[in-house]
Amino acid sequence: MIISDFFLNCGWGLLGPIFAIFIVQNIAVGNTLEGAKVAGFASLFYWIVKSVIQIPISRYLDKNHGEIDDFWFMFVGTLLSGVVPLGLLISSLPWHIYFFQIVHAIGMAMAIGSWSAIFTRHIDKGKEAFDWSVESTSVGLGAGLMGALGGILVGFFGFQLIFISASAFTIFSALILLLIRKDIFPEKVSPVAGPTIITPF
Repeated sequence: MIISDFFLNCGWGLLGPIFAIFIVQNIAVGNTLEGAKVAGFASLFYWIVKSVIQIPISRYLDKNHGEIDDFWFMFVGTLLSGVVPLGLLISSLPWHIYFFQIVHAIGMAMAIGSWSAIFTRHIDKGKEAFDWSVESTSVGLGAGLMGALGGILVGFFGFQLIFISASAFTIFSALILLLIRKDIFPEKVSPVAGPTIITPF
């Protein structure tokens, strides 16, 4: 799960430093003020939609027995987020950006609560701080390193490579999750009683 999250944040880390520039050049057609407005509203749509629907989704998952629904929400949500960079790449109007930001928000709202629930139930007993630190460190390294790389690569290869790579990293992170499917609890298990073992913009 940590490896999956690492690749997810690698993908979106690529877009971090160049997303606003992409909007200015491709959506606002060089108008910096218009580009700033679109980027601001893009962030608004993402965070508002994600914040509004994430709690109801998590409440729904908590009411169901087992982790099967958690797993599929996590997988589908991550996969859904994987198509967003491709949609952003072909966008030409502000509402296109807003639409794909909403799709991204839905995907992340599905994935984050379910990912956290499964990770918490399977965490190594007695190593909770260490496991969460490894997760946080991997996310930071992935996003930081790829953010720098994205800023460099866009100068040489343009936006297309960056957006396609972000999509590929995110889809790959979803596919990695299939490797833990056999470890999913079919029944509801508390983190204490059970066995031990990702704005955008």
